[in-house]
Amino acid sequence: MLSAFMAATSPSLLLASSLTSSSSSPSRFSIRAHLSSPRPSPLRPLLLHSPLSSSPSSPPQRPFFPIKLHPDLLSAARDSLFVLVASLALSVFVFGSDAGSAAAFVVTSPRKLQSDELATVRLFQENTPSVVYITNLAVRQDAFTLDVLEVPQGSGSGFVWDKDGHIVTNYHVIRGASDLRVTLADQATYEAKVVGFDQDKDVAVLRIDAPKDKLRPIPVGVSADLLVGQKVYAIGNPFGLDHTLTTGVISGLRREISSAATGRPIQDVIQTDAAINPGNSGGPLLDSSGNLIGINTAIYSPSGASSGVGFSIPVDTVNGIVDQLVRFGKVTRPILGIKFAPDQSVEQLGVSGVLVLDAPADGPAGKAGLQPTKRDAYGRLILGDIITSVNGKKITNGSDLYRILDQCKVGEKVIVEVLRGDHKEKFPVVLEPKPDES
Repeated sequence: MLSAFMAATSPSLLLASSLTSSSSSPSRFSIRAHLSSPRPSPLRPLLLHSPLSSSPSSPPQRPFFPIKLHPDLLSAARDSLFVLVASLALSVFVFGSDAGSAAAFVVTSPRKLQSDELATVRLFQENTPSVVYITNLAVRQDAFTLDVLEVPQGSGSGFVWDKDGHIVTNYHVIRGASDLRVTLADQATYEAKVVGFDQDKDVAVLRIDAPKDKLRPIPVGVSADLLVGQKVYAIGNPFGLDHTLTTGVISGLRREISSAATGRPIQDVIQTDAAINPGNSGGPLLDSSGNLIGINTAIYSPSGASSGVGFSIPVDTVNGIVDQLVRFGKVTRPILGIKFAPDQSVEQLGVSGVLVLDAPADGPAGKAGLQPTKRDAYGRLILGDIITSVNGKKITNGSDLYRILDQCKVGEKVIVEVLRGDHKEKFPVVLEPKPDES
């Protein structure tokens, strides 16, 4: 390309700027005179030689001598031409492109992540479509206009259980709601209906009418083989923020917490140090394979924010509850049909067991003959029966009684041993379902 350009350009023009600066001489004058003559033949571009025609009337001309270009001079000319062409090409590129785009000038290297980071990123991306945002709306009346309005009174998280639109969350997330709204990962919002709930275990099931292609059920795992120290991942909407991931490990197993609604203990709870804040309630706790192992339910914190001790209901407990709620709309859980005194009151008496405060005559315990606490004609307190064991399993407090009943079924006959006065007695009791469960 450069050679073609040199062949098309008069070498005389390039030479003129170099030779006219020298001191004048006859030979130098002859060269300048020839520069104004027509372009030399392209067959000999390096020679400044062209025979002049002479006529009798023309004045005599100085003879021309053939001159060859100096190699250094030719090299300098080529360098100058190359710089000129390169400058023009760069100018066209810069002004012809978007100068404001940093991508045109800055080349970034691809981000390199470690294998464990890639696994965490992949887990979040694959399971986020299964996590939903739940808004609890309550009816309020304006004090001045008396208008009835629906205002948000709380929010929480949940997750898609199946393609039929069932959403699983905590009961305390939906408690007291007049209306519920579920927002999917694509920000589509749907009205939700309550299918059923279990106050004792703080589990609720909702249902939305959403297209099946928008519903991504979460993979369900098991919680029976969990180990302290294994990694866990919590996804939710803390403080109303959209889809947040926190990581940690299982810091304890077989913990026990009380239900926020009824105070009934929830056994075998998973303890984790993954940050769980307000708004995370009802969200899933996942293992490193992305499988559901629990529902994030509560935290232990004096300030109300995460202090590194969070609790999740194990999925093995949730699985059976959700199955009953979806099929029957309620959980059929056996009861003894008694009301018992707080554990502290029994401890003050110096005995171990559960003190029966009330045993309705139409309940299982009342039918079996258990006696409640009452007052005599003089107003003196007469203590009722103190339950010490069920089916041979020792009972020291109310949590022990609930734990044993959770392992029983409706209609099952159990042997209840009580302390009545200064002697022990045994009563066969047929367990009945809890009324008004939902």
